[in-house]
Amino acid sequence: MDLQELDRAKYISLTTFRKDGTGVATPVWFAAEGGELYVWTRSDSWKVKRLRRDGRVVVAACDVRGRVEEGAETVEGTARLLGDADLKKVRKLLSRKYTWQFWVVDVPAAVVRRGKRPHTGIAVTLRTR
Repeated sequence: MDLQELDRAKYISLTTFRKDGTGVATPVWFAAEGGELYVWTRSDSWKVKRLRRDGRVVVAACDVRGRVEEGAETVEGTARLLGDADLKKVRKLLSRKYTWQFWVVDVPAAVVRRGKRPHTGIAVTLRTR
């Protein structure tokens, strides 16, 4: 799967793996840059906990509900959790791709959190074929 082709999708299904090897797929917003996909999520999410233990992921284009079209290509990769400095880059990439939608979600949530942003950035490197 070509990274530019994938970047045209609005959502990706990001599958992370439990200790027993069971995959857990979650639809997420993402942006591509420099050969990697970037995602952000709440720091206390299960996907962050799973990625701390196992960086394997599987990615596929999906819809907002996480439905992957039958026959759609999936790509394996490796994810790493990013530090606070890199989170600013991820937020900038996502706000550029999702424009007003990003701000409609992010600003009200920041008000509720009193400006605190308990999020973690994730960088995904896809395996080339």
